[in-house]
Amino acid sequence: MTDVTTSESADRARASELGAVARFLKATEIDTRMLGMVGALLVIWIGFHILSNGLFLTPRNLWNLSVQSSSVAVMATGMVLVIVTRNIDLSVGSLLGFVAMIMGVTQTVFLPRVMGFSLGDPTIWMIALAAGLVVGVVIGAFQGFLIAYLGIPAFIVTLGGLLVWRGAAWWVTSGQTVAPMDATFRLMGGGPEGAIGATWSWVIGLVACVAVILMLLSGRRQRKRFKFPLRPVWAEVFLGTVTCAVILGAVWVANSYPWPAGTVKKYAEANNITIPEGGLFIAHGIAIPVLMAIAAGIIMTFVTTRTRFGRYVFAIGGNPEAAELAGINTRWVTMKIFMVMGFLAAISAAISTARLNAATNAQGTLDELLVIAAAVIGGTSLAGGVGTVAGAMLGALLMQSLQSGMVLLGVDTPLQNIVVGLVLVVAVWLDTLYRRRVQ
Repeated sequence: MTDVTTSESADRARASELGAVARFLKATEIDTRMLGMVGALLVIWIGFHILSNGLFLTPRNLWNLSVQSSSVAVMATGMVLVIVTRNIDLSVGSLLGFVAMIMGVTQTVFLPRVMGFSLGDPTIWMIALAAGLVVGVVIGAFQGFLIAYLGIPAFIVTLGGLLVWRGAAWWVTSGQTVAPMDATFRLMGGGPEGAIGATWSWVIGLVACVAVILMLLSGRRQRKRFKFPLRPVWAEVFLGTVTCAVILGAVWVANSYPWPAGTVKKYAEANNITIPEGGLFIAHGIAIPVLMAIAAGIIMTFVTTRTRFGRYVFAIGGNPEAAELAGINTRWVTMKIFMVMGFLAAISAAISTARLNAATNAQGTLDELLVIAAAVIGGTSLAGGVGTVAGAMLGALLMQSLQSGMVLLGVDTPLQNIVVGLVLVVAVWLDTLYRRRVQ
């Protein structure tokens, strides 16, 4: 009898705990899939930190991880729109490589040798970047036209693009690597000079915290205005506190990674600064490519949640026939989605090229796998109609964390690809289970 009573008490305690968790999630309106992904990311980080003897969760590795994730994260924000509309883009990696080669040739060959621009001209990087963006949008429009207006499946069009643009990248320079890039252009790749320093990092962090608080207050006012249910005040305070803590923690990590000693010495000599006995600490701060990725995420989130175009995208993904009957020009929207994808691939090409300080024929290889995996892991459903930009960016960070951790452990590249492929399959399987549960 005592054993039965104890078992019933334990069951009631567990039920009470589950009820408390459910009430907490309902009050804060936290997405359980996003919460699960954050938990998985933390498990991966802690696991690699232990296996690498404390090397993973260091300011240096985390800073490099943020920079390495930027290129894939930017493209993942566009892949969300593509997949939400039940399409796919297998060409983004090759497109990145081709656009990177165009940017490289423009600033190292075409402008200085053909157009007579002097080296160091401040307009070189602008023209090269603009040329890459135009090429990216044009290619995206071309592929989107084939898909939307000629009715060719996106899988076939972009699979062809994967081969065509990779070959075109080789054809531009007959397989030669193009280097070095313009000094200002290189700032988009990170490094000691491609970061904003400690002071501006704290400024941006504090501004971001203020923006978070204002968004919470604005959202609460909007709910009152339209008589929607309000979150409890404690839930609002909890969300604001946790978000600001994460932002300021990220800034602290970025500011904890100092410049290399050699770079500090050159900087001190150039500016007549005496290096103290204990050394001179100059913080990197937030890297410029990370800021570019964050800006892309904010803009794309606004586009998907606050614009007519974004509503049309999700309407098409939810039910293409109903969207067309409702008067949405589904073909034009689809074409614009691939134009946006081309634009974002061009931005990623600029980040990648600046980081390498070269344009190579291998750039972007298998990036299409990473981008699609990031979007799917981030909660974008291959069945269409569901997806978030923030989830895709978190998925990109998770994928890059896996790769970075395996590199620290000395795992061979083929095995890394096996792991990435398995993670993608598991992510799609989990998405299938989730959709069955919802239905």
